[in-house]
Amino acid sequence: MSEDLLQNVFEKTFEREDELQNHPNLSGWLVRSLKNEVLMHFRQAKKLESLEGLEELKADEPTSEETKESVRQVMSLMKNLPLRQQEIFHLREVEGLSYEEIAGHLDISLEQVKVNLHRARKSIRERMLNQKTTK
Repeated sequence: MSEDLLQNVFEKTFEREDELQNHPNLSGWLVRSLKNEVLMHFRQAKKLESLEGLEELKADEPTSEETKESVRQVMSLMKNLPLRQQEIFHLREVEGLSYEEIAGHLDISLEQVKVNLHRARKSIRERMLNQKTTK
């Protein structure tokens, strides 16, 4: 299991190789990425266990193609954000961590989490609006 998690971090690192070449603290980024990968793994495992016995629940309606396209667009725009904003946005919106958990994992203040998340959301929102008006 640990080898799989490490492999996932290496894959993400190679996918972002150009971006990370000039990163001021690459070893710190790698450690944080591995830590987040492990946390995500355990969080998902816990979710799976908590869903046992709920077979009777009806599944939500399928996600529309428009929603899927919006998610793809947001994820694409996220890659254009500064690295810190990408990390915080990913941890909050994709992994579902609380502000406090993000602050603890990245070893930054709660205020820094809020500011960076606000800037990331604002930037993505503005770029999405610009793309819609230029079409």
